[in-house]
Amino acid sequence: MKKVFISDIDKYLDQEVKIEGWIHNFRSSGSLYFLQIRDGSGFIQAIVSKNDIDKKLWDECEKITQETSIELEGKVSKHPKKEEYEIQVNNLKLLQIAEEYPISNKDHGEAFLLDNRHLWLRSKKQWAIQRVRDRIIQATYDFFHQEHFIKIDSPILTPNACEGTTTLFGVDYFDMGKAYLSQSGQLYIEAAIMAHGRVFDFGPTFRAEKSKTRRHLTEFWMMDAEMAFCNHQQNMEIQENLISYIVQDVLKYCSQELEILERDINKLKKIKAPFKRMTHAEAVEFLQKNGSKITLEDDLGAEDETLITKNSELPVFVEKWPKNIKAFYMKRDPENENLVLGSDLIATEGHGELIGGSQREDDYKILKTRIEKEKLPMKDFQWYLDLRKYGSVAHSGFGYGLERLTGWICGVHHIRETIPFPRMINRLTP
Repeated sequence: MKKVFISDIDKYLDQEVKIEGWIHNFRSSGSLYFLQIRDGSGFIQAIVSKNDIDKKLWDECEKITQETSIELEGKVSKHPKKEEYEIQVNNLKLLQIAEEYPISNKDHGEAFLLDNRHLWLRSKKQWAIQRVRDRIIQATYDFFHQEHFIKIDSPILTPNACEGTTTLFGVDYFDMGKAYLSQSGQLYIEAAIMAHGRVFDFGPTFRAEKSKTRRHLTEFWMMDAEMAFCNHQQNMEIQENLISYIVQDVLKYCSQELEILERDINKLKKIKAPFKRMTHAEAVEFLQKNGSKITLEDDLGAEDETLITKNSELPVFVEKWPKNIKAFYMKRDPENENLVLGSDLIATEGHGELIGGSQREDDYKILKTRIEKEKLPMKDFQWYLDLRKYGSVAHSGFGYGLERLTGWICGVHHIRETIPFPRMINRLTP
């Protein structure tokens, strides 16, 4: 008997197959058992008829509990009314009868579910979110490789902050003093563009911000990309093409997951480049007209970001920011030295910032002056300055937060659900 995965079941209509998985849910009508089976790749209903199996196997069915692991054999059939498949069971074996499962079908509080995150991951919604997350990662790799990028791994232990902030996790590094858990791989992969032209990294990053908002995690996954011979406008074009590619890829490969999440796919179908662009000044003017107290020297708050895309079907780039609220390495706007050639991409439906990016300063003397002005440790940044001494070119980059992107595509309110085991200022377990 051939073992098959539920995700491939449509290829085996009217054939005898073997399925291995877990009892996600079940019910009995007296002479029939309806078993909802999960094997990791998907879900399927298995029907056990009292008339079609011997008494010993029927007695085994009466021992079934939620999350019992099971091996079953049967014939694949089509549901009479839906575009779904079922297994008409003729043999089964209980591998391990699960104890009473703590997460029932009734509602549970968030704290309880997070305390039981190791089990909560099995629920249909959480299963769907993690599979969309996986697809986003795959689509990112596919897009970059077809656009001539290669992956470069940046270090997690660093001697300094990427942007000079103090929200870092410090660790004692042998007899060399303090090292820090990385908050971005950006500076390191900038070094690689002089060898490879276009590069990206993808890995865990850490920020010690004491924030409890729905958009923040202490440990999260970042994708950073850097491109040589790339200006600010070209940078935004790559970003919007990447996001469009990812969304359309998820629609193509994750229809079941999006259905479980009850996601409005018509909104996702509209996510195609080009996206709308507005300057920071234009954004401030728009927000002030809509009741915000933001000024020309302010960053956008969560409510501001929501307002900007409230009536937009597409994400919106907010570009050309005041230099005083952006990082030292961003190139100044040649038309206005008080602005930088940077952009934030704001998601639709109130999900906030997805991407931050900019053209990077490529002039050695200018960048050195900024590092000195911000009183950053020159010895820790000298290697970064060196990149501007040997064949410096115009270059740009950006980064997205995987959890925020996953939350937006899934339509999930709290990004803590988009990472398998969330780490927050008040949570380190499980």
